[in-house]
Amino acid sequence: MGLLVDGVWQEDVSRTKDGHFIRPTTNYHNFISTDGSTDFPAEAGRYHLYISLACPWAHRTVIFRTLKKLENTISMTVTEPLYGKTGWQFGTALGGERDGVNGKATLAEIYLIADPHYTGRVSVPVLWDKKKRTVVNNESSEIIRMLNSAFNAFTNVHTDYYRAELRAEIDRINDIVYPTVNNGVYRAGFATSQAAYEDAARGIFATFDLLEERLSRQRYLAGSQLTEADWRLFTTLVRFDSVYYSHFKCNLRRVADYPNLWNYTRDLYQVPGIAETVSIDQIKRHYYSSQRQVNPTGIVPIGPLIDFTAPHDRNRFA
Repeated sequence: MGLLVDGVWQEDVSRTKDGHFIRPTTNYHNFISTDGSTDFPAEAGRYHLYISLACPWAHRTVIFRTLKKLENTISMTVTEPLYGKTGWQFGTALGGERDGVNGKATLAEIYLIADPHYTGRVSVPVLWDKKKRTVVNNESSEIIRMLNSAFNAFTNVHTDYYRAELRAEIDRINDIVYPTVNNGVYRAGFATSQAAYEDAARGIFATFDLLEERLSRQRYLAGSQLTEADWRLFTTLVRFDSVYYSHFKCNLRRVADYPNLWNYTRDLYQVPGIAETVSIDQIKRHYYSSQRQVNPTGIVPIGPLIDFTAPHDRNRFA
């Protein structure tokens, strides 16, 4: 994996400090407005998502686009799951798609349209403005908030996954789950010292224990309603037993070993439209074949067999 420096692709530099993985920050944080208060007004057909089905951060945005039924409002391109020489690339291999908006071969070229001297990671997701030909935002947590509410005028689905009365609790849950679970699996998998790895890995399961107990009392993380917090957790859970357990050495327990957490994962997977956003094949191919610093052979395991469609017991909280 590499990055752009002043518009030029360079090989990766260390992203660890004292053996601890340090996640780079995202660069674009513009917002789409419904009242004209920003340079990016909400319009049908104006915006485009560049995503990878392998990436959990990009997966969040695909889920919200699906839940809010914005497929006809916001177009989308899926990258190939395997990294190329200059990162994410477009094409028809392994379930990817060609770039029908800008006609580029790689995501790096999209970033360079927005800024020919761009310096930073070439990450997904990217929310692109087709009119201004620039990146609106590349931070998934901000993009899902926009998808949640900014395009309500163009959809009949007005479900609010960040309801005002629940925001404090949602934010509190996110503040626990993000560092220990969402980013915790990467902190374990990309650690370069035993101490850093163990600190991250143990933190994952400490949070899993907390979530298991919480989900023994209520259907969803913030209570009886599905919220943003659930979907942010889901994209890690759905990858965990297939990838993070083995590839990232997060192998103290599987999600399947937690009765409530495992039933909860299946509950979310079975929400209409969500299964179609999950590609375990692309997920496994990306992690095992692209991240050679973790898996030098690039061999993709044939298992495990996981049935996300099996009946769950979460209806007991109805």
